[in-house]
Amino acid sequence: MILWLSAFSAGLIFGLGLLLSGLANPAKVLGFLDLAGAWDPSLALVMVGAIAVGALAFALAKNRPRTALGATIELPKAVHLDKRLVLGSLTFGLGWGLAGFCPGPALVALGAGEAKAAVFVLAMAAGMWIFQLLESRRKPA
Repeated sequence: MILWLSAFSAGLIFGLGLLLSGLANPAKVLGFLDLAGAWDPSLALVMVGAIAVGALAFALAKNRPRTALGATIELPKAVHLDKRLVLGSLTFGLGWGLAGFCPGPALVALGAGEAKAAVFVLAMAAGMWIFQLLESRRKPA
């Protein structure tokens, strides 16, 4: 029960943060990404704050074997960039720039009744399904 409550609380705080910061608003996100036009730098502060909180959390987690709730901490170990990571990042950025949504904010906007978010979430789910299908056919390296 405590894990469920913890996950629910974290998701609620994350969703509220996305709504309050404007990251769930595609017009605001596209304004931030439009460096050559009417650039809106306000989301940069949100991102810098998120990076700072994440960096602090990773620094603290690095020295602990378990979370406060007792789960094992397993930090990423990969340190090199490969073709799949670069292509995935480019695809993510292209989708973000075209739609003004990324997965978290899209789910928040969907919950807020945004019709554009429904289209994005359906396309995202289809993309994940296609990836899983292709990945299951891929030969192990």
